[in-house]
Amino acid sequence: MTFVITDACASAKDASCVAVCPVDCIHPAPGEPGFAEARQLYINPDECIDCTSCAYVCPVDACVPEDEVPDTWAAAAAVNAEYFR
Repeated sequence: MTFVITDACASAKDASCVAVCPVDCIHPAPGEPGFAEARQLYINPDECIDCTSCAYVCPVDACVPEDEVPDTWAAAAAVNAEYFR
């Protein structure tokens, strides 16, 4: 299973999750091309190891397990995966 970042990130784009991710699967990170323009951050589903670190530090609870994404953000998993295609 993977974690996904929901639309709640768009209001904050805090990037605390980037610093704690042990496999560097959250992008664009501050300082990377496209960070300023990105609507939110995204988790690469092929690299996420389901460690839960991102969920613990997210100030807006935007990082959730893929199978627990609220119906209001049902497209979040596809949106995250699409960012990395």
